[in-house]
Amino acid sequence: MTTNFVKTVCVSACLFVYSIAAHAAIDLAGTIPVGPQVKVGKLANGLTYYIQKNDKPEKKLELRLVVKAGSILEDEDQQGLAHFTEHMAFNGSANFRKHELVSYLQSIGVKFGADLNAYTSFDETVYILPIPTNRKANVNKGFLVLKDWASGLTFNHADIDKERGIVLEELRLGKGASDRMNKILLPKMFNGSRYADRLPVGTEAVLKNFKYEALKRFYRDWYRPDLMAVVAVGDIDPREAERLVKRHFGALKNPANPRPREYATIPARSETEALVITDKEASSDSLLIRYPVQESIEQPTFGDYREKLVEGLFTGMLSQRMQELSQQAAPPFIGGSSNISRLTARYKSYTAFAALGNGGATPAIDALVQENERARQFGFSAGEFERAKKNLMRFYERAYNERDKTDSASYVGEYMRNFLEQESIPGIENEYRYVQEMVPGITLDEINKYTRETIPDSSAKLVVYMGNTDSDTPVPTSAQLLESVSKAEKTAVVARDDKAVAADLMDQPPAPGSIVSEAPDAALGLTRLTLSNGVKVILKPTDFRNDQVLMSAVRFGGQMLFDEADAYTSRYASSIIASMGLKDYSPLDLQKVLAGKSATVRAGLGSNTDIVSGSAGSSDIETMLQLVHLQFNGVRRDSDLYKSFIARQVDAARNAMTQPEIVFRDEIITTLYNNHPRVARTARPEDFAKVSLDRAIGIYKARFGSARGLTFILVGSFDTERIKPLLATYLANLPTPDLTVEARDTGVRPVGGVVKKEVRSGSEAKSNVSINFTGKALFSEEEQMRFHALLEVMNIRITDILREKLALIYGGGMNGSLSKIPYENYAIALSLPTGPANVDKVLAATFAEMEHIKEKGPDVADLNKVKQNWIQSHQKSLRENGYWINHLQTSLLHETDPGLILTYEKQVAAITPAQVRDAAKRYFDMNNYVQVVLYPEK
Repeated sequence: MTTNFVKTVCVSACLFVYSIAAHAAIDLAGTIPVGPQVKVGKLANGLTYYIQKNDKPEKKLELRLVVKAGSILEDEDQQGLAHFTEHMAFNGSANFRKHELVSYLQSIGVKFGADLNAYTSFDETVYILPIPTNRKANVNKGFLVLKDWASGLTFNHADIDKERGIVLEELRLGKGASDRMNKILLPKMFNGSRYADRLPVGTEAVLKNFKYEALKRFYRDWYRPDLMAVVAVGDIDPREAERLVKRHFGALKNPANPRPREYATIPARSETEALVITDKEASSDSLLIRYPVQESIEQPTFGDYREKLVEGLFTGMLSQRMQELSQQAAPPFIGGSSNISRLTARYKSYTAFAALGNGGATPAIDALVQENERARQFGFSAGEFERAKKNLMRFYERAYNERDKTDSASYVGEYMRNFLEQESIPGIENEYRYVQEMVPGITLDEINKYTRETIPDSSAKLVVYMGNTDSDTPVPTSAQLLESVSKAEKTAVVARDDKAVAADLMDQPPAPGSIVSEAPDAALGLTRLTLSNGVKVILKPTDFRNDQVLMSAVRFGGQMLFDEADAYTSRYASSIIASMGLKDYSPLDLQKVLAGKSATVRAGLGSNTDIVSGSAGSSDIETMLQLVHLQFNGVRRDSDLYKSFIARQVDAARNAMTQPEIVFRDEIITTLYNNHPRVARTARPEDFAKVSLDRAIGIYKARFGSARGLTFILVGSFDTERIKPLLATYLANLPTPDLTVEARDTGVRPVGGVVKKEVRSGSEAKSNVSINFTGKALFSEEEQMRFHALLEVMNIRITDILREKLALIYGGGMNGSLSKIPYENYAIALSLPTGPANVDKVLAATFAEMEHIKEKGPDVADLNKVKQNWIQSHQKSLRENGYWINHLQTSLLHETDPGLILTYEKQVAAITPAQVRDAAKRYFDMNNYVQVVLYPEK
């Protein structure tokens, strides 16, 4: 987040040190200093550490072990072993036996997968460990875990052999059209570089047959302190954190003769080439034009920072133009982009990309190449540039305002990038000052000069078409691709006309209504208002963030109020309305009007609810409320944008049913609900013939022509007294004619009994086991907790037994819901990807675990792990605006006591193993479930 915000902000930047003459005080060759917020140090053995005290969230410490070693360093007999090493970090070490580490961390509230995790990339491996700091022993043990990962893995041979099955399942999970197509693409993308031969997941042959010594050799060669960093950010005394780093890592030694840590090179492309890659299961058609790769090693200097800021501003303005092209009545592509993209941390290239529509490759090539050329020849307009500067300043202002409310995990990411990529870390206070000093001196001429130098004129390039073998659009040949690009490059372009728009959303505020009643709720910190039109408001000012306000309003209604003939139109009505803009503004015009402001609002139809949601910075609350007002009073009809929206939906749906995952999902839905037309399956292109523009507008107005029955909830950084006049102005005069406010029960019910079905789809040896339990249930907050405790305990067991003990799966698990609307019911869905040969074993093991918990209940230790994680998550969430607004909205909709949020920990503590056992008996009904299994076609 406060990273060089440069990387996350597209319209950010360039506004920084571009004018040397105007800001001679800035030495562009100078190194940007490390900010005072972080302590960066290096031990005698070369290990780097980053330490920062940060109190958000409270009583939490984010730990990372970062190793500058990934798959690119593997020898021929080690392909996949960088990633395998990461797996072995959870399979036993000097201080933790197999399974003991995960079990211990779960016992203190750290959830495996969601909290505790790791990843391996080409050039690095990162271990992720969040630790609660409420007990000193937790912190000490957290650093001990990092030390064991760094130097104490045991590599027990039996554990290695068992882990082979899990890693091979992960490899299997990644197989499919994308994997097959990438195996053709990547050697060309990396231009013969080693990167194409060292994908982190490795090869099946090596994973099945590698010698134990090959794995140990990788760990011995590359897990060494001079290639490591420890990052510790959170609620801890920095001196104590530094003491623990030195204590645990100071004695680590580097090998006597270390292998040199070299980075693979990517050769520059010398000639233009076109590549056509197709697959019968490809999910979409796309086009890529990649221009020559350039080495680009980040430098922590003002000059390098300035260049990235310039790049960000350029990319943001160009992406706006590409977005506009996709909104034409007959768009040249579904979506397109042109920017400087990174292949690795050390290499970049200029790239143009398009998700193709029904027109195929040629119109997309014309649009991409010609829009790039238009920008290169004529640059950007003063209006585009000024809007980009406004957006930049507002972004940095919000980041600065939140400087003491930023989550530790955001800082951790920044320091990891500093270690791996040399990204500068001056801190947001310095960055905000830099921007304030430099923006006024930036000129449009400077930006356009950068544009001319950045967009390639004519150079060697790789043109790639990737698509479905059976696409409705003719698949081009390589020669046709090259011919289309050559023709597009020779087409003359003219300067773009930047249409002026109004400076404000509304010419003048509407005549205000009034607040007719007010009631405080001291226990929850709320103020409840009733407005003169009957609309209600709940206000909860907080100090959780300094520049964030969230808004929500939900009532019963939604798509199910409309007849079956309107099913498709009601499903897409709110998206259609949003695609056409508001009032007199198209979506792109709206972006221009809102330049420099941080406010969004969305109105939509759920299945059984009408929803208005929004967010704003503290200084943009009025803008957010104006947007709310326009959602009820500013519906815009634009047939061209409607046609563009439908065309994009049709194109996106075109290849859906070629994907085994989609075929499987649809079969589950149609089997579970007996092919009921009101249950949403994946859209087909022909479905959009059933959608009507005028009917969509009619449906939207039928629900959002009235605010009756809505209670607007606002949570965040605002002053109650100051916001009241705005509520009276923009909400108290919303129209409130009569309308139905109820959830309509259309009678849709799952099938009864035991139903089993097999689906055959896909060419890879992949299966997926789906089990769905459904039925009636009595809803209460207490039962809701018992229900979800059952699911969480079952997920622990699934991981422990099916993954760790039996090595039948890599991932998967159980989720579910207990609902009141439209009738009291429950639904549990279990998904377990596996190999075809293991389906029966997975089914047997899964049902055995269900029977076990029904008979004996959960293991007390497992239930306590769930409780501890819930309590810690709750304590963190109590300081988050989103948690409060969701809780208040849910309690309002379901008419439950919002004050239960204050006694949550007591409710969690009250859950007993017997209650979870009884819940298992209620919900795992072996006489009523749907089992669908995916098998490959052959």
